[in-house]
Amino acid sequence: MQKIFTYMAQNADLLLLYTGQHILMVIVGVLAALIVGTLLGILCSRYPRLAPVIISIANIIQIIPSLALLALLMIYFGLGFYTITIGLFLYSLLPIIRHTYVGLELVDKSLTEAGRGIGMTYLQLLTKVQLPMAFPFIMAGLRIAAVIAIGVAALAPFVGGDGLGREIFSGINSRNYVRIYVGAIPACVLAILADLILGRLEKKSKFTSVK
Repeated sequence: MQKIFTYMAQNADLLLLYTGQHILMVIVGVLAALIVGTLLGILCSRYPRLAPVIISIANIIQIIPSLALLALLMIYFGLGFYTITIGLFLYSLLPIIRHTYVGLELVDKSLTEAGRGIGMTYLQLLTKVQLPMAFPFIMAGLRIAAVIAIGVAALAPFVGGDGLGREIFSGINSRNYVRIYVGAIPACVLAILADLILGRLEKKSKFTSVK
């Protein structure tokens, strides 16, 4: 452990840079997935016949091995930032789509009927009733997606990306376990922090929606 802390202290600037790059890739990929995934979840709820098709496609993307998907994306988008962020976007879609769809389906039908009874349009019902009630489920999907994305982002060096994966793969190539731990430990900490922070937001949103 002393070697690990010594290496971290000596390379603090570089590790901060890698951590920042790692976080940036995850934020861009997951935020894009949140926007698209929420829209697709709404589409699934609005048109039930489309739901199996959309969710099945997202399932197929999810079961493709990470390296295989990144390799395919690299052919079309080249090496670097765009390939890894698109990969993170695709891997983050399924939990967000599914949780949005489930959340919307579980909204009390009497609330929807009451809204229609007072003349609310579909868009008004969606934005003022359904989405606020489904928000805790959307947050749960975002929480899962963020943790998955942080792990997948460690594969970025395979496609010319940056981030904490650089230390991990440099350590593997040089058989230096210290560098492996130095890259893996911050990535684990990021995943834990993302889970805790989004978990708290999820609980707060449940309390707000119930209130």
